[in-house]
Amino acid sequence: MVTSGIKADTAGAGFKPRHGAEIFADLPDVGFFEVHAENYMGAGGPPHAQLERLAADYPMSVHGVGLSIGGAGDLDTAHLVRLKRVLDRYQPALFSEHLAWSTHQAGYFNDLLALPYTTETLNIVAAHIDQVQSFVGRRMALENPATYIRFSESTWDEVDFLAELQRRTGCALLLDVNNVYVSAVNHGRDAADYIARFPMQHVEEIHLAGHAETQDDDGKRLLIDAHDSAVSYPVLALYQRIIARCGHIPTLIEWDNDVPAWSVLRGEIEKITAALRANTDAECFSDVA
Repeated sequence: MVTSGIKADTAGAGFKPRHGAEIFADLPDVGFFEVHAENYMGAGGPPHAQLERLAADYPMSVHGVGLSIGGAGDLDTAHLVRLKRVLDRYQPALFSEHLAWSTHQAGYFNDLLALPYTTETLNIVAAHIDQVQSFVGRRMALENPATYIRFSESTWDEVDFLAELQRRTGCALLLDVNNVYVSAVNHGRDAADYIARFPMQHVEEIHLAGHAETQDDDGKRLLIDAHDSAVSYPVLALYQRIIARCGHIPTLIEWDNDVPAWSVLRGEIEKITAALRANTDAECFSDVA
């Protein structure tokens, strides 16, 4: 496994300011917290005061959502400057971004959009990763996406595409298990096969999250990477396969919408931590409906 400043047998969660008072009151046994870089690109104020206090007691993971690493155009250098400022200020144990694009010319979209897996795209993304890692002076972990469309021009399998990006750039990988499951259901693929072929030796962090279910225009099952509920049993079952195969990997629970009380989120963290440390059978998840 790739090593970092976060203990491998621990679980964490995305930090929500509304939970700050409860966290600071008793400093629970949480492996790490993750924040979105874009939420801390301002110069100061209460958000930074709270984050500085959190960073004094817990390892941090900084997760970017705005680099548009898969965009066809040049990276936004002003955004890179702001990102580097956050990373230099907090010195996180982990730094990650999405394999996606979210910009067109001067516009930003409020989505992480899919890209075709072609050699041309591979070359663009590899160059962008090299640029980011060189500019910020640290390795970036690249996250597999949740997707809702496929491109007819794609000539690379997603796992092979990510593995080749890692080989060319030396970046780490972030495996989002919910994204694997969402994409597999949406495209009629085998999530277990994806996990079996994934280059786990380069994974620095795992993400788990809840998803929403609906139907597409043809009445077929469609999953949305909603981050608005507890992790589902099929995703936990995939996760169990991973840790049974690979052992301990720092694991983050993403719950960004319909955020529950801290006690609920803390319970989810404790459940995943127990599973990591037991690493034997699926009984850790037997209470999941």
